Amino acid sequence: MPLTLEQVLALAATSAVIILVPGPSVLFVVGRALAHGRAAALASVLGNSLGSLGAALVIAVGLGPVLQRWDVALEVVKLAGAAYLVLLGVQALRGAGHTPGTAPGPAGGPERSAGRAVRAGVLVGVSNPKVFVLFAAVLPQFVDPAAGPVPVQMALLSLVPVLIGLVCDSGWGLLAARVRSAFLGRPARLRTVTRVGGASMIALGVVTAVTGRHR
Repeated sequence: MPLTLEQVLALAATSAVIILVPGPSVLFVVGRALAHGRAAALASVLGNSLGSLGAALVIAVGLGPVLQRWDVALEVVKLAGAAYLVLLGVQALRGAGHTPGTAPGPAGGPERSAGRAVRAGVLVGVSNPKVFVLFAAVLPQFVDPAAGPVPVQMALLSLVPVLIGLVCDSGWGLLAARVRSAFLGRPARLRTVTRVGGASMIALGVVTAVTGRHR
């Protein structure tokens, strides 16, 4: 076993400090919860976790420095994620005037909507600057080259912050979904909550598009 309990606990403590500070992932999940409810929020959390894990595995196998020099590819990923966030926000604003269950949505019903939420989460995960800071700068400090293959340790250790993020983001999403549920019997206030969720996704998309990768 290439990992020790001390490694895992130390990384968990450090990761928790970073992850508990609300960032793009939290804003995205809260926006989805306010605009569409619990199911959309949890699907978004799943997608975000998958995107973060994918970025972590790329860094673990040693492609991080290559991608950091591949500015065009990273810019395309970032802008694609930003554009999708704006689109989701606009759709939420357009649907805010409808009562729950009657808002227009994509053909295919809940399953397709869940798929869209997961894909959006993946884009947010791979374009989140905190992900690259955590996995490219922080996580390597907990690797012991003498304990085994570094890529294997990196891949296994990356599961720690991903799981912490999954739990934390789910908590934020469920809390925001409860706020939305409290207004289900009050259409005017529910429309306001939905618009806040949509506006937050648009704002996050704009910030993502205009902010550089290095912070």
